[in-house]
Amino acid sequence: METIKAYIALTKPRVIELLLVATIPAMLQAERGENNILLILLTLLGGWLGAAAANTFNMVADSDIDQKMGRTRARPLVRHTVSNRDATIFAWVCTVVSFLWLWLLCHSLLAAGFVMLTIVFYIRVYTKFLKRRTHMNIVWGGLAGCMPVVVGWAVITDNLPPDMPHQWWQAVVLFLIIFFWTPPHTWALAMKYKEDYAAAGVPMLPVVRTPVQVTRQIVWYTVATVITPLFLIPAAGMVYAVTAVVTGVWFLTTAIVLHRGVKNGGKVKPLKLFILSNNYLALLFVGLSIDAVMGLPTLGAYL
Repeated sequence: METIKAYIALTKPRVIELLLVATIPAMLQAERGENNILLILLTLLGGWLGAAAANTFNMVADSDIDQKMGRTRARPLVRHTVSNRDATIFAWVCTVVSFLWLWLLCHSLLAAGFVMLTIVFYIRVYTKFLKRRTHMNIVWGGLAGCMPVVVGWAVITDNLPPDMPHQWWQAVVLFLIIFFWTPPHTWALAMKYKEDYAAAGVPMLPVVRTPVQVTRQIVWYTVATVITPLFLIPAAGMVYAVTAVVTGVWFLTTAIVLHRGVKNGGKVKPLKLFILSNNYLALLFVGLSIDAVMGLPTLGAYL
């Protein structure tokens, strides 16, 4: 049982939650009102296998620095619950099965290709190059976390009749939402654990910049985050529109409060913004999901 738990931990289950939060609304929006539940479930499993592979490869590559960080010392490879060799084999198995699953069961070679691209980028570009070399690591490395929406969209479009419009611009908007959301989300957490990152030699922004500089960047990326969803409003209904505006104001206000608190030398709680950022993304995408499932008239139809 302990071994099974260790292999599950290798996949970073909490990180994979983003896969669920992002893929489901993207697929529902891509086929507004149709709700092909079986295809969505198959895609989630195939995408989960791909994400599990990427996260396991990441743990193998980072096993040296994980030993130096307090919040990662309980990981399976640090505790030697699983060997690096066995973890690597597990990752490769997940990679192959994910590719075949998305291609053969979800009927989308494009989605399978996107997953392979994501794994290569996450490990080769982010983990082995960007992460230990630049404070912009999470900005560009975050591209990998944006891919679930693209994978989900690809599955739906590859299963649509040839004469149906694919509306890829909507997938780009969803992609950019997560792209801009990732830095403030991650930097808020890194502010709390900056000593850990410093000890491991990882130049996260809070390690190499002052708190005021960090929170200023958080505010600007949050601005971009809450503006981007508005571009999707013409392709969605009123439920999504209201959700995007209300949650956006909430998220941005909290980021500004954090910045002002740091600037004024007060005691701040960056983890509050970290938790709120999770809730923001979840609520935004739940709003989009409800809107799409209900098949509400798009606001663009009234223009």
